[in-house]
Amino acid sequence: MNVYHTRNSLKVALQEVRLRGETIGFVPTMGALHDGHLSLVKQALEQTDRVVVSIFVNPIQFNNAADLAEYPSMLDEDINLLSEFENILIFAPSSSEIYPENDAFKVIDLEGMDAVLEGEFRPGHFKGVVHVVNNLFKIVEPDKAFFGRKDFQQVAIIQKMVAVLGSVVEIVPCDTKRSESGLALSSRNLRLSNDEKEAALIIFQTLQFIRSLQPHKTPNEAQQAAVDFFNKGELKLEYLAIVDSQSLKELTDEWSAEATCCIAAHCGEVRLIDNMQF
Repeated sequence: MNVYHTRNSLKVALQEVRLRGETIGFVPTMGALHDGHLSLVKQALEQTDRVVVSIFVNPIQFNNAADLAEYPSMLDEDINLLSEFENILIFAPSSSEIYPENDAFKVIDLEGMDAVLEGEFRPGHFKGVVHVVNNLFKIVEPDKAFFGRKDFQQVAIIQKMVAVLGSVVEIVPCDTKRSESGLALSSRNLRLSNDEKEAALIIFQTLQFIRSLQPHKTPNEAQQAAVDFFNKGELKLEYLAIVDSQSLKELTDEWSAEATCCIAAHCGEVRLIDNMQF
């Protein structure tokens, strides 16, 4: 396994991969890897010959300086976790490698998809996500890129970005990896105590509750009942919305063919998100 810290060294290695006629998969991460990330790597290895895993905590997608400062950074541990895999290239760049002085990135019109849900509560977040993913795609030039569905809105926006830019990268959404109790795996879970992890299960329980309501409630009725259900727990709800999976527009009277419920909540000092498609 090789670890690359510069775009040029990675590009040289990937050129050799392409000369051998091998396909390239890409799993972008911000490190603090867990089984959810590893499941993405496994899927990427099943579908491509070589996989690039990037480890880069992207500063421009944080609208809260304290959140950025507290985000776990553990590169040595991450490299050790990835050592169990073959055919992996690790890209661990500095900010200047991702955002060079001659950065030619141009803002993309996301048609309001970045202004709802996470975008409403984290202004500028998705501009940072699109910028870093766009630049990473230019460096790696993957055939396929793998993203977890836990970050549902991020997946939808990256798919939109690819469509707008006419990119040939295939976006592969991957199912959310959960603990046995149902808690969605997240790097932020490292900051939760055992009691907080138990309290956070109200998120998954609420999503299951909404699923049970779908056959005989409108989205609006289900949303209202779910908020009441959620508030019986200990977490502080930020938002709970039922939206169309493609447009991200909120559903009220009728369920669409691809409806998704998205939840964001605070468990102590830690902000958690989750979703479920119906």
